[in-house]
Amino acid sequence: MKIIDKIALVLIIIGAINWGLIGIFNFNLVDAIFGTMSVLSRIIYALVGISGLWGIKLLFDD
Repeated sequence: MKIIDKIALVLIIIGAINWGLIGIFNFNLVDAIFGTMSVLSRIIYALVGISGLWGIKLLFDD
């Protein structure tokens, strides 16, 4: 597994944990750490989204 695949997987896991916290406890960890829709939180959200798209590629790798 390439390093970019590992980074994408970590970001996908972070995103999944954050969505789980939002769904179960109505608590957004990214907003709590970086502020609601701050520049940093928007960057985190963008990176997690891009990683999710990259994860589609991981499904079809041999």
